[in-house]
Amino acid sequence: MGTWGQTAGHPGDKRKCAAQRFSPGEHGCAARGGLVQCRIDITIIGGGPAGLRAAEVAAAGGAAVTLFEARPTVGRKFLVAGRGGLNLTHSEPHEAFARRYTGPEQPDGLWASLLAEFDADALRQWAADLGVETFAAASGRVYPRELKAAPLLRRWVQRLRTAGVTFAVRHRWAGLRPGAQWQVDFQVEGGTRTVAADAVILALGGGSWPQTGSDGAWISGLEKLGVAIAPLRPANGGWELPWPAAMLAQAEGRPLKNITARAGATTAAGELLVTRYGLEGGVIYQLGPALRAMPEPELVIDFKPAHTVEQLVKKLGNCPRNFLAEARTRWRLGDAAFAILANLPGHGPFTSAASLAATVKACGLKLTGPRPLAEAISSAGGVRWGELDSALMLRRLPGVFVAGEMIDWEAPTGGYLIQGCFATGTRAARRALAWRQNSSPNDSIPA
Repeated sequence: MGTWGQTAGHPGDKRKCAAQRFSPGEHGCAARGGLVQCRIDITIIGGGPAGLRAAEVAAAGGAAVTLFEARPTVGRKFLVAGRGGLNLTHSEPHEAFARRYTGPEQPDGLWASLLAEFDADALRQWAADLGVETFAAASGRVYPRELKAAPLLRRWVQRLRTAGVTFAVRHRWAGLRPGAQWQVDFQVEGGTRTVAADAVILALGGGSWPQTGSDGAWISGLEKLGVAIAPLRPANGGWELPWPAAMLAQAEGRPLKNITARAGATTAAGELLVTRYGLEGGVIYQLGPALRAMPEPELVIDFKPAHTVEQLVKKLGNCPRNFLAEARTRWRLGDAAFAILANLPGHGPFTSAASLAATVKACGLKLTGPRPLAEAISSAGGVRWGELDSALMLRRLPGVFVAGEMIDWEAPTGGYLIQGCFATGTRAARRALAWRQNSSPNDSIPA
């Protein structure tokens, strides 16, 4: 899908080829019957799911695409995520799906619009086109049938190479400078390298799992260009609380299954895992935004959400003493739940069935804070939504688009993170193609 225009100097020349200052045939331009077909040069920075998807869409749209990655290989965080089976997306209805994405200043209807362009069904078809069968588990999470990331990534990279995408690894982004084209600077072994691009898509990730290349080092570069960035914070990560030593001896590494928990007015259901430093797991990941908003974060757990206090008291029967020991059997309390209840700070032995039942239904745990950002599955914060237009283009930097986790959004685990990266990568690439084709290529990019 190239841009067609008459050769320079023709009286009717209204859209000159962006690369025509070079010899015909360079940079994807080719003369044909007195016309110049120009393949748009798009530079994509970041080799995670958002960047790879943007490269795929841009190449399919006729652009000459180069993808730059700081690490020696692409898709490193994608592979790490695949260690648990690679949760690609989720099968829940579209309206509920869109509500999973949160973030300050997010425009109304934004995620419904993004997912309409590339939704869960589209992602599953994308995988099928790569020869990767997917299935939806009972939880609604969608996985590759092989439960592995590496085979999918290999096929994906091969398809990108076949489509003409050029990969430049060991290139760490060092800045942008305006001009007739964007001048993009990289740190490379032994020095620096500068490339020119008609459009740039930044897909540099957040700040979690920095060993994969997602280290947030891009923040200072964009701030120097006047772009407002919300501080990166851990999302989908564990939270700390000072467990008593006796409790850890009984419960460390054990799960809390079939529970609900709340933080303020927000409730989540699922599982938690007791760790030496506190709690991990899907429930606390979902409650992360609410916990971060609390001046004194507290998690209130309902260990028996299917029963009322009255029902629990009745099940305990005529128990005159040792209420917790009896409840362990009669209420089928798991080892971790029993250990927490037996070692609650400020609680002595329970003196009645009613007081134990009330605590089981609303066990408050004071948290001291989240685990470090580097340990989190994902991050909150990033480029503020007010800096972007609906095309995901930076308002201050025309022709520079942003995709993936480096934007200020977050979502729980369960397939929503990868889906969000694919959806934003799709939008950024499509709009980058449209922007370059509809702008005047001889106009300098404003400083």
